[in-house]
Amino acid sequence: MPLDMGGVTQLKFPDEGSKVDQSSVPTLATGESIGAALKAVREHLGLSLEDVAESTRVRRTYLAALEEMRLDALPSRPFAVGYVRAYAKALNLDGEAAVNRFKIDSPDPDQVLQGPVGVEHKTDPRFAMAAVVGVVIIVAIVVWNVGRRAFDQQPEVSSAVAAAPPVAQSNQTPSTVALGAPLPAPVESTTPAPYVTPGLEDSVASGGSADAAIAVAKARAANPEEVLPDESVVLGSSFKASGPVMGANPEESVVTLQARKNASLVVRGADGQVYFARQLNAGEAYRAPAVKGLVADVSDPAAFEVFVAGASKGLMPSTQTAIGKLVD
Repeated sequence: MPLDMGGVTQLKFPDEGSKVDQSSVPTLATGESIGAALKAVREHLGLSLEDVAESTRVRRTYLAALEEMRLDALPSRPFAVGYVRAYAKALNLDGEAAVNRFKIDSPDPDQVLQGPVGVEHKTDPRFAMAAVVGVVIIVAIVVWNVGRRAFDQQPEVSSAVAAAPPVAQSNQTPSTVALGAPLPAPVESTTPAPYVTPGLEDSVASGGSADAAIAVAKARAANPEEVLPDESVVLGSSFKASGPVMGANPEESVVTLQARKNASLVVRGADGQVYFARQLNAGEAYRAPAVKGLVADVSDPAAFEVFVAGASKGLMPSTQTAIGKLVD
């Protein structure tokens, strides 16, 4: 079964000595997209999708989706780029040229366009002068209006002063007001609040693990609104998917990394090849394939919980960790 790792084995092509009309031989520039070009070359060589899948170790469904440019059916853009390169190499074509056309046919929407290099941005000094003149005119108008209103307003003096009515003197003696007995002090002001041992709640919620309690406390101090007490790690608890689970199939994976809050995860191979790169939201998870040498880079170790064979092993130990060591 293909492992989607992009490894390429040599395919058998027709003999070079056979007579082939070179004008009809398809290339990477054939067709309306890179997928159509790869399909045309494959069919010209008399190969099936099963042959290419066996050579590249990429699933047949992914190869078919790539030929039809149905990129939403592929795992992610880094995987799609690797599939294009492996497909081209399996057909004895230039892998980098195929990747370049793929990027032209399907630009990355997340890539920020850079400004031209070596171009000096100049502004017309006349615009600056016009802006200064405009500000001066506006300030002058405001000052003039304020001064005019202050000059026009005169204090109004009343022509007649109303006589205050005489205060009636009462011959009645003031009545005596009786006060009741003093009330007792409120309970809240006399009873002290119970003392709570710092870190006890996190330690109990983390199964008594001091390391997990420290990690939760650090995460709460950095992001108090995102890490709640009921989200503490419980060692040995079973994995529960509360969002999309990406990566390998369950039967092809042992280690699962689940995001407890928004954080980034990048998984690379021993040769530096990127297997997975994405900003995960809280609840989303990634199943790491059973491949030796994989290394996980995370933006925040306290944001990821490690599950081995479906059981919690606590939080990520550091920002960069070999996935193989998480199983030990």
